[in-house]
Amino acid sequence: MIEMITKKMKNITIILIISLLSPFIMASDSSIRILNEQELIDMLNGSCIQSTRSCDPNPSISLIKDAIKSGKKFKMISVDDFPEDGVVVAVQGIGGGGPWEYVTERTKSQGLEVLSESKRNNLVVDLLSEFIGKKVTAIIRSEAAEATATALLVAAERNIPILDAGITGRAVPEVQQSIPWISGIASIPTAIVTPWGDEIIIKHAIDEYRVEDISRAIAVASGGDAVITMTPMNGKQIKYAALKNNLSDAIKFGRVTREAVETNSDPIDSLLNASSGYKLFQGLVTKSDENGDRGFNWIDVEISGTDNFSGKTYKVFVKNENIIGWLDGEIDAMAPDYIYNLDPNTGGSIMSNAGIGSYPIGKEVVLIGLPSADQWRSDMGIELMGPKHFGFDFDFIPIEKLQSK
Repeated sequence: MIEMITKKMKNITIILIISLLSPFIMASDSSIRILNEQELIDMLNGSCIQSTRSCDPNPSISLIKDAIKSGKKFKMISVDDFPEDGVVVAVQGIGGGGPWEYVTERTKSQGLEVLSESKRNNLVVDLLSEFIGKKVTAIIRSEAAEATATALLVAAERNIPILDAGITGRAVPEVQQSIPWISGIASIPTAIVTPWGDEIIIKHAIDEYRVEDISRAIAVASGGDAVITMTPMNGKQIKYAALKNNLSDAIKFGRVTREAVETNSDPIDSLLNASSGYKLFQGLVTKSDENGDRGFNWIDVEISGTDNFSGKTYKVFVKNENIIGWLDGEIDAMAPDYIYNLDPNTGGSIMSNAGIGSYPIGKEVVLIGLPSADQWRSDMGIELMGPKHFGFDFDFIPIEKLQSK
């Protein structure tokens, strides 16, 4: 009798341990795959394409290569395979056009240590994890562009997977512009860490707009730089509040443009075929007037047409990202739909050493447009990312309709 009770107790103990460890057992699950170096490079190039702005993938690629050399493994898991009791958060840098540069100068004169990017990224995840009382078991990409490398590196350093998903599918200028909020999930609690290690938790905010206001103000007051972790979700929530296969799409974009260049094919045509996009324009950048203000980079861009677009002019309104395009004065594409600005020779995003979203004068650029995810085209998505949000007095028109004229 005692022996039977002992066996039952052992079984109960084993079941209890398995139950408690279930969010972490997935690390050895066959549903997780290890990304190889070429996949990671393609992902980072493709993420810059997805960003809807200028974006240089090379610094991110260098960081990933260094991490691989040091033995880091980059794991990815699909939304469908992620456990329902798992915990996922988004992590990214948050900048600020018009930063308080005197703060950077003062802290430097004070001899304050500037934490490494890796230390800040992990510190901010630890801060949020400690606050919510749950261990983070996966990272989700907050937006395209440089945030992809941030998510990859944080996940690898913590030996957890990155989700094959995203909460925006593009880069966005404002924190509240996210699929989870459209789906009814707030970004709070939100954790923020400054370059010097100040730790801030936004426990409660009136709405997501205030999360943006507060986060952006902290970034501006920190020399235009802070790291933010937000939108804690479980496995049930991400199934309806994330864009599935978003990183697989990035890998595809990077792969098809790379293979086109390798085979002397047209990378723009290859990307259009892979994305069902529209070629909006091709030309030389003749104007890129930038104004850093209120934590953002505002840019008015003009492009003079070449090739089949000779004699035509394209204008783009940029708030960190490409928001609205006009062909010869007529509206041609608009957010939340995606406007990619690409190098015609590589199919990758154009690169710029100036402010975020800038267009180098004299640079040849191809603009292509894609329909946005269905969530962005909902009433709330249009409220968050449509033209009226950016101060224009016209309604959102889908790119398919604009391009059918």
